[in-house]
Amino acid sequence: MTDLQDRAAAAAHPSSVDSAPPRRALLALVLGAFVAVGPLTIDMYLPALPTIATELGTTPALVQLTLTGTLVGLALGQLVLGPLSDALGRRAPLLAGTALYVVASALILVAPGIEVLGVLRFLQGVGTAAGAVVAMAVVRDLFTGRAAATMLSRLFLVLGAAPVLAPTLGGELLRFTSWRGIFAVLTLYGLLLLAVGWYALRETLPPARRSSAGVGETLRTYRWLLRDRTLVGLVLVAGLTMAGLFSYVSGSSFVFQEQFGLDEQQFGLLFGAGAVWLIAATQLNPVALRRWSPAQVLVAGTVGGAVSGAVLLALAATGTGGLPGVVVPLWAMLFASGLALPNAPALALSRHGDNAGAAAALLGAVQFGVGAAVSPVVGLLGNDAAAMGTVILVALLLAITVLVTVVRPWQLTEAEEPVPAAV
Repeated sequence: MTDLQDRAAAAAHPSSVDSAPPRRALLALVLGAFVAVGPLTIDMYLPALPTIATELGTTPALVQLTLTGTLVGLALGQLVLGPLSDALGRRAPLLAGTALYVVASALILVAPGIEVLGVLRFLQGVGTAAGAVVAMAVVRDLFTGRAAATMLSRLFLVLGAAPVLAPTLGGELLRFTSWRGIFAVLTLYGLLLLAVGWYALRETLPPARRSSAGVGETLRTYRWLLRDRTLVGLVLVAGLTMAGLFSYVSGSSFVFQEQFGLDEQQFGLLFGAGAVWLIAATQLNPVALRRWSPAQVLVAGTVGGAVSGAVLLALAATGTGGLPGVVVPLWAMLFASGLALPNAPALALSRHGDNAGAAAALLGAVQFGVGAAVSPVVGLLGNDAAAMGTVILVALLLAITVLVTVVRPWQLTEAEEPVPAAV
């Protein structure tokens, strides 16, 4: 069988992919490279946020809005690119979005002020959305239920290297270049992704399974998805869990550098150390799924994150413990979030395999839309550890409320938590 025939057969019969561990590993690596561009774009310039505010003559809150612009682009871009990937296949939207990302990243090198930087960061987010939504849709094309949750956990292992390395790499780059040099590196990474996508990622959505591309059809699809109470609840839980993470992302550089006096390199190392706990939890998730259902692990992760947020707020508000009093509960929150994050998407996407792109787009739009709303809130509350703890606690308490009142995980049936695509 030729390589082309082999690819076509795998696309037509997803279970063949699940039965070949080397192919699953390669798929995780390729998809991880595309999804990683989001954390790299968000996290790599974090050590430079105070410097950007000074150099462009603006306020910390406005600089944090450039992060908001990226997240808004990620949210809106997924709403458009998700349905397009259902209609046109996965590869074309992925490559087009990556090309837009490369152009926006290159233009940031000559951005004259905070306004232009914000617009270009928005376009970066739109381009990044392609990798985020297509990767989720590809996983749903090939896997369902526990198998999807396991694949997402493996994907998070590749993805997890990005938040570990990004701030550290950004801090080290600032030794030799300005903050604009960080975006030069991101431009080169985008060009590499174009090559990888062109040569290494096959199409996973056969023409027979594609939907129509009309605006009316897209709106009808979203309306149909929004009628699913459990799906909407899971999407909100995923978004609120992500809100806790983004409050940490947006505020950490100011908390650690301005409140506790760390330099750019020290901040990058500390931020990366925190991401290790997120990665560890995502890799523990497949082990936990052998004993508990995705819904049970989701509940445990969400509750654990809320408890960690409460401890963080109490210690930060009273000034107890200094830097360790902030770092330890933050790491506990990251670990708990790592248990919740793979399972909410897996449960949500398993309900709508025929519209995986649109469902993934809705999921991503809510996640990053909530993140965009949360990012400036930490700054408005004071950019200190207490402000960060407040936002984390509120977000995760809301997530628990949605779990109990909307999702009702104890009512999920085996049909809603399907067996793996291939046994």
